[in-house]
Amino acid sequence: MRTTLDLPQKLLEEARKTSGASSKTQAIIMALQEMIQRKKSRGVLKLKGTLRQPFDYKTLRRKR
Repeated sequence: MRTTLDLPQKLLEEARKTSGASSKTQAIIMALQEMIQRKKSRGVLKLKGTLRQPFDYKTLRRKR
């Protein structure tokens, strides 16, 4: 899909060099993928401590 964007040249070039992307398009795709992954990871981290364990870990250890 073609889209016209007005991006700061220095920022885009730094992103390309830093990421090792071979093109501006690849740098933008990599940046978008990483942003999405980070947002999803934060969502998972918010669940920490909210899941209930239907068992007693002490009882399970005694059964070993």
